[in-house]
Amino acid sequence: MSTIQAEKIADPWPIINRSNEPVIEIMNLKKSFDMEPVLVDVSINLYNGENLVILGKSGSGKSVLIKCIVRLLNPDGGTIHVFGEEVGQLGNAGLSELRKKIGFLFQSGALYDSMTVRQNLEFPLRRIKKGLTEKEISEKVIEVLENVGLADALNKMPSQLSGGMRKRISLARTVVVDPMIMLYDEPTTGLDPVTSDEISELINDVQQKYKTSSIIITHDIECARATADRIIMLKDGEVYTEGTIEDFEKSTDPLIKSFFK
Repeated sequence: MSTIQAEKIADPWPIINRSNEPVIEIMNLKKSFDMEPVLVDVSINLYNGENLVILGKSGSGKSVLIKCIVRLLNPDGGTIHVFGEEVGQLGNAGLSELRKKIGFLFQSGALYDSMTVRQNLEFPLRRIKKGLTEKEISEKVIEVLENVGLADALNKMPSQLSGGMRKRISLARTVVVDPMIMLYDEPTTGLDPVTSDEISELINDVQQKYKTSSIIITHDIECARATADRIIMLKDGEVYTEGTIEDFEKSTDPLIKSFFK
């Protein structure tokens, strides 16, 4: 048992209603590359309405974990249930339907460079929200751009945007289809401190406005402080410990202290 677990008081879930069913349930997940283990028997739950931060150093398996959730990578063992469905047992049609409920914000943002901001946001709407009128599509695009503070970027190309603006547009494109779960892969990487704070604030805004449940992969302590309802730390592909931000900040564990200098 890690230091933080030893320090914690009787209830290890101080902010989660334990009667809630998990929206994501990961059990005994394993993944290796070229015989090198990246995830080792990882078990994690994401509960309805929470922002769960997965913290850890580079190479600890954080990004691999969320790619397994949407089956961008296939795990070597264990199970992942999302809304009660076992992801590994879904066929192509079932997996496609499940992915419509999950927003994935990639580190790079993954905008289409040949499309305007408007076109980038319209593209997933036309694919996923079939049946919307042109007016409804336009209104939805403008709504999400206003929510990320970039309504004036509607007709710009990605090349005309700063790194922080690209990240905001990527977030707008992710939420435009009303996902129920958000997966954020290092959302503040490469951003200056002020812009990083703005992205963290947007993550909280998305949680409130869209009632999402989110997993936030990061090694950015300030992002974790700003967004986390609960934190799980990975070390060498395993769950090292979990707790609230307050638990982590008061811990005497040397590894945890190295993050919270």
